[in-house]
Amino acid sequence: MKRNSKLNLVIGLATALAGLAGCAGKVRYPNFYVLNLPAPVSATAGRAATLGSIAVREFDAPAFLQNGPIVYRESPDRLGFYEYERWAVDPRRAVTGAVIREMQARGTFQSVARFDGRTTQDCVLTGAIEHLEEVDHGADVWIEVSLSAQLTSERTGVVLWQGTASKTAKLDERSISGVVAEMSREVGIAVQDLVSSMQDHVSAASVPPRQSIGGQSFSDKIEKD
Repeated sequence: MKRNSKLNLVIGLATALAGLAGCAGKVRYPNFYVLNLPAPVSATAGRAATLGSIAVREFDAPAFLQNGPIVYRESPDRLGFYEYERWAVDPRRAVTGAVIREMQARGTFQSVARFDGRTTQDCVLTGAIEHLEEVDHGADVWIEVSLSAQLTSERTGVVLWQGTASKTAKLDERSISGVVAEMSREVGIAVQDLVSSMQDHVSAASVPPRQSIGGQSFSDKIEKD
């Protein structure tokens, strides 16, 4: 009986180890993607900066867009997550970088930098990713992107501008690569639209950076307008 018990134990252990080995061979590792955002068009050579300095805070986003997996929406009130398809770079950081590059390329601001909490700037730009997901409508698949932002005077705390840029596009290539490519394209367009809206609003107060007219600074002039 003892020998049979030992034999059964050995067989049981061998079976368990074989099962574990089989499972190990089936481990699936996640795929990682990045938003491939287009480079902004360079400003016209020799164009002088006419607006003040701006610090850009990292864009915010709902918690479900911060956790890594790419998101899809099966219905207006139901979200899903691709378990093995994840962002390699936090979309908040990618969008923030794209906004900074777009503003720098336009050449109309004295300086544009990522907010560090130490350097004093004329204004601070804050923003959020409101939507960045695949949306399923029956047999059709769409991409929805929405960004919002506001420009605030660092000295007075007055909101000088706020706006939203939203984009939707029907997906032709129904694959994760197609989803990411379309998201990248729509985010790039939304960033351009958002920066254009802000620039158009504040360009009327085209006071030379860090200078004043009648005692008014760049942000003071916008507030009065």
